[in-house]
Amino acid sequence: MKDKTIDYILRTTWLAVQKMYNEEALKFGSTMATGFTLLSIDPEKGTPSTALGPKMGMEATSLSRTLKTMEKKGLITRKPNPKDGRGVIISLTDFGIEKRDASKDKVLIFNEAIKNNVPPEKLKHFYEVADVINDMVCNKKIYNQSDS
Repeated sequence: MKDKTIDYILRTTWLAVQKMYNEEALKFGSTMATGFTLLSIDPEKGTPSTALGPKMGMEATSLSRTLKTMEKKGLITRKPNPKDGRGVIISLTDFGIEKRDASKDKVLIFNEAIKNNVPPEKLKHFYEVADVINDMVCNKKIYNQSDS
């Protein structure tokens, strides 16, 4: 892998993880996007729909489609946001909380498996590198908007 570009390694690794999560979710009649959304919703207070997209890094159209499917399956409910009359609060149903817990278990199993196979120092470096990449991308330190 050392001759590969950084973006190639990020992309192929994420695609492999995504495929693994989707295969696991399929066993429960779900998708990784649904599991990720369940984990992004506050199980006690709910989450404003306007905060969910940015929190997940998901486009509004994709999120809207995912939420619609989740509502049909009885995983979530939408309630008017008392602090913003134009928005809604996305809340988990009891069934949604049950599925959220199952999703959380799968994520924790993945994390434990990685921690059991990667020395703590290497994992620390991985987090540090990921933070640098995320900062540089999010703060437009690589390409800026004035570039053509």
